[in-house]
Amino acid sequence: MRICRSISDCRAAVKELRATGETVSMVPTMGFLHAGHMSLIKTAKAEADHVVVSIFVNPTQFGESADLDAYPRDEERDLAMLRDAGVAVVFMPDVETMYPTGDETIVETTRLANMLHGEVRPGHFRGVTTVVARLFNIAQPDMAVFGEKDYQQLQVIKRMVADLHMPLTIVGAPTVREEDGLAMSSRNVRLSTEDRQAALVLSQSLAAAEAAATDATVADLQKVIADTIASEPSATLTGLDIVAAETLNAIEGPLTGPTAIMISVAFGDILLIDQRVVTP
Repeated sequence: MRICRSISDCRAAVKELRATGETVSMVPTMGFLHAGHMSLIKTAKAEADHVVVSIFVNPTQFGESADLDAYPRDEERDLAMLRDAGVAVVFMPDVETMYPTGDETIVETTRLANMLHGEVRPGHFRGVTTVVARLFNIAQPDMAVFGEKDYQQLQVIKRMVADLHMPLTIVGAPTVREEDGLAMSSRNVRLSTEDRQAALVLSQSLAAAEAAATDATVADLQKVIADTIASEPSATLTGLDIVAAETLNAIEGPLTGPTAIMISVAFGDILLIDQRVVTP
């Protein structure tokens, strides 16, 4: 496994992988890897001959510096996991490499980035698309894999790639969950024991909405989720969006097709997200 910290080293490493005409997939991450990331890498390995993983805690997608500072990091552990997973290249740039002095270019999907969770976290998706566009330009993969847990992010990335005519395919991978149903996230380790148990309310609320989806209206599902979240005193519902799955357009009344339900719930200063696509 080749570890690259500069753009030139990363490009050289990927060029060597392509020398025999083989394909390259990419999994962008912010590190502190868990089984969810490993699932993305497994999907990436199935889609291409070689896998490139980036580890970069991207400052432009954090709303508060305290949240950025608190983001967990463990480089040695991450590299051991990636080595065991058979990853070919790990790109680990520093902030100056990704955002050099004088940098002023951003990439943004103007509609998708500023709706739904984008209203809860202003500027977040602009930071995501800006850094992902740069990572794609550096590594130039044939495809890249993103988790469906960050459902809006997945749609944002797909839109960016289509709009900018980037020559790669975006693959969505199913959400990986703990045995008790909590969606895996690097933020989970920051939860207290009590909040870790309380966080099950996210998957419980989505399961309740899915069970009710057959004969429900959007308003019915909103109430089911809000009531379920409200039953957990330490949980604060900060975002609830029920939209058309493919377009993320707002819908009203009875469900008529695949519908994405996206929620964000705060436990103190720790924000967790989850999603589910339901069909009436």
